[in-house]
Amino acid sequence: GQSGGNVAQIFVELLGNEYRKISSAFLANKWREQVGEIPGVETLNFSSDLFSFGYPLSLDLSHPDYNTLVKISNLFQAKLKEIPGVFDVGDSFIPGKKELQLKLKPVGLDLGLSSNYIAREVRAAFYGAEALNFQRDKDEVKVRVIYPEKKRLSAQTLTQMWIKSPQGKFVPLSFVADFKLAESYSQIKRVNNRRVVTVFADVDETKNNANELRNTLAKTLLPELKAQYPDLSWSWAGEGKEQKESMQDIFKSFILALMLIYVLLAIPLKSYGQPLIIITAIPFSILGAILGHLLLGFNLSILSMFGIVGLAGVAVNDALVLVDAANFLKQQGNKPFEAAYLAGQKRFRAVILTSLTTFAGLMPMILEKSLQAQFLIPMAISLGFGILIATFITLLLIPCLFLIAQDLKNLFTK
Repeated sequence: GQSGGNVAQIFVELLGNEYRKISSAFLANKWREQVGEIPGVETLNFSSDLFSFGYPLSLDLSHPDYNTLVKISNLFQAKLKEIPGVFDVGDSFIPGKKELQLKLKPVGLDLGLSSNYIAREVRAAFYGAEALNFQRDKDEVKVRVIYPEKKRLSAQTLTQMWIKSPQGKFVPLSFVADFKLAESYSQIKRVNNRRVVTVFADVDETKNNANELRNTLAKTLLPELKAQYPDLSWSWAGEGKEQKESMQDIFKSFILALMLIYVLLAIPLKSYGQPLIIITAIPFSILGAILGHLLLGFNLSILSMFGIVGLAGVAVNDALVLVDAANFLKQQGNKPFEAAYLAGQKRFRAVILTSLTTFAGLMPMILEKSLQAQFLIPMAISLGFGILIATFITLLLIPCLFLIAQDLKNLFTK
């Protein structure tokens, strides 16, 4: 975060979740309502997140003309404030302190002066230049030459100031340079060598969804701004950027996990088709994970996705047990239908108990209220409900797919 004499922060430490009835987000919202707007404050933010990838809505805007960029930023912020559930809208542009800006005139160049030289002379006049230093006992005494305090407090002094040229002549400062008092930049942010202003906002998840908002803005408001300002470029930052990068990594890991699962199943089963039958349990386990989040009121997060990747390796266990039992019974002389039917009967108890005990083992974590558990709950929901739903689908679907595969095999072998 930002720091400095112009920045203030207030921290409030709450009791643990198990000892209070209100959430930290609820308290932050109430605090925000009570405080309202404070005159003269550039930005005012309230946060209740212990760990965050950034603002749910965070956008880097870039334009060759900085004044136009600030105008676009203000316009975009005004549009965001009109959206329900969006609050704490702001940007990274914070005006800095007043500064004196000097610009060398052509006549100054002709005299051999430079902007750096003139800046040093002005600084020496108002801040002081060290003329000499000497030792007094154990102390080193520095002597500075500086304008009197009365002159240093008046901007009129600049118009009366004289500068010594390389030729040894003194010329008025106003003769060789233009100067003006202006605001400096507290920071200059660049992304990929482009000067950017970051517009950010928080989102109340009970009223709106950050992912849907990002998609809507990318399809509506941002193309309109691009049409109005052709040189404008933008990219998502904060939580949106982190989520996109994380999802790409998770997707690659998920594909790799599926390939490894297929290979590990194909070797012992000595079949190319039966591993596909077993893997069909994975989509239904993902459905169960999503239903679990909806049932308990949790949003799908990055940690939920990690749980789903892990779920892919667990969800195939029940299907593998059924297919292996059906293969064994078929080798004993049973017809495919009888083998599938008997496999469901013989492995029903094992499949059900395995899934129920796994789900029961995860329930304490899912229902835990402590702060430390909040990071693991989404993963536990994905695993627990994914296994539970996949189990009942497996008992119905896998025997059917086993018979279909046998029919197709008989069809192609005739």
